Amino acid sequence: MQYNFPFKIDGRGHSAEVNYEGHIQQLIEQLLFTVLGERVNRPTFGTRVNQLVFAPNSDELAASTQFLIQGSLQQWLGELIHVVAVDTKSQDSKLFISVQYLIKKNPQQTHIVQFNKEL
Repeated sequence: MQYNFPFKIDGRGHSAEVNYEGHIQQLIEQLLFTVLGERVNRPTFGTRVNQLVFAPNSDELAASTQFLIQGSLQQWLGELIHVVAVDTKSQDSKLFISVQYLIKKNPQQTHIVQFNKEL
């Protein structure tokens, strides 16, 4: 078991825990929504997803966002997961991100995690 991120207290008054699959999902979320330069000792950790939300919507933006996310996932979480597919879609004031991946400890099951970022 891993500690929940963000840290919180569970109903028993203890540190909330999450299983390994949930921990991997939380790592992906941390990576996607951490701004480059935000981490003091890891200035290249994160993505520019928060900045891309403000760019004009286009097919080129979707393709570059997918490439950016896939590269960051490989760089920072490549030892834990194998990225199968990344899909991004911008609609009105929301950015939708879907990541399909395999956990290397148990590669028999494909996992999908979806996020949306609203302006």
